[in-house]
Amino acid sequence: MTWRFRAGVGIATVVGVLVCAGTALANEDPRERQERRTRGQAIGNTLEAGASVARINYDTSEGGTGTGFTQSTSTWSPPACYYAPTHTPEEYRAYWAELSSSFYGAGHLPEDKEALRQSLEDLYGPDGEHPDFNIDRQGEGMFWQVVRNENHPDRDARWECEFRTFWVDFGDAPPAGIPQVVDIAMLAELAYERVRVPDTAVELNPAGAQTVNLPMWVWLPEGRFEPVSVTASLEGYGMSATTTATPVGLVVEPGTGDAVSHPGSGRCPVDAPAYHAGLVGQEPSCGVTYLRSTGEGDTYSLSASLRWEITWEGSDGSGGTLPDGVFETAYDLDVDEVQTVVR
Repeated sequence: MTWRFRAGVGIATVVGVLVCAGTALANEDPRERQERRTRGQAIGNTLEAGASVARINYDTSEGGTGTGFTQSTSTWSPPACYYAPTHTPEEYRAYWAELSSSFYGAGHLPEDKEALRQSLEDLYGPDGEHPDFNIDRQGEGMFWQVVRNENHPDRDARWECEFRTFWVDFGDAPPAGIPQVVDIAMLAELAYERVRVPDTAVELNPAGAQTVNLPMWVWLPEGRFEPVSVTASLEGYGMSATTTATPVGLVVEPGTGDAVSHPGSGRCPVDAPAYHAGLVGQEPSCGVTYLRSTGEGDTYSLSASLRWEITWEGSDGSGGTLPDGVFETAYDLDVDEVQTVVR
């Protein structure tokens, strides 16, 4: 079992300047330039620069075909950066062959090129920590590197993890004591980031334009809103976490104070019954009664927010909860004074 946390001076240099060496733009923000330099692009199993792709497998249950959550009930956000397995020995050797070839062929200072050669020799030469990039250990483990979440809203936070590389044997736990190293709890968070739920489409009766003082029934289409799970796993390491989103509550807001909600709180059960003729004259278990019409050309914006409870279970028997997810849809409704009877 071998872990290495130190990046050689030459390696740190090439990761920072390879892609756009010698092309600094006078008016470009330095962090923009650095991010652009290290993002790289995939070429087969190698990368052009130091932004690595995590080898995490994601498996989504049926039903996860929506667009995600519009908001969460707290300020939770997924990891901005973390350390995860990225390369097998063969892939890592090809990675550095591509990287160093580009670096040596560019117009860098001779001392920088020599620093890279020496660093690679010290780490991956015959007497280095990982001789020939651990080729003789192919299938026994992987190299781990920093992974930057380009979808994270805080761009500065993506750079809180320094560039480093270490080796972890299959079956071994990743090193403890290093912030942001992938573990089962983080796999649950990464799975949560990929949860996709159906849009909150509700059924209304009457459909379309509403009538003052006539109750409108609201319900979720049967069979559309079921639990959705995403499992994140590290192949070879026996680590996985399944994050599940379960619909638990519907909130309907009429979009005006001149209305009565059913129930009064506006909080409806997810299994509120669909309207049918036998319910004429009954109060809706979920719905709205508008008390005043909309003006000409105006509408009320009815909103339906479905709350999803988030839980996770780990392969080691651990588990817990994550902040609820909320998905909201709005409907613009005309409300008329005309009295009608629903049959």
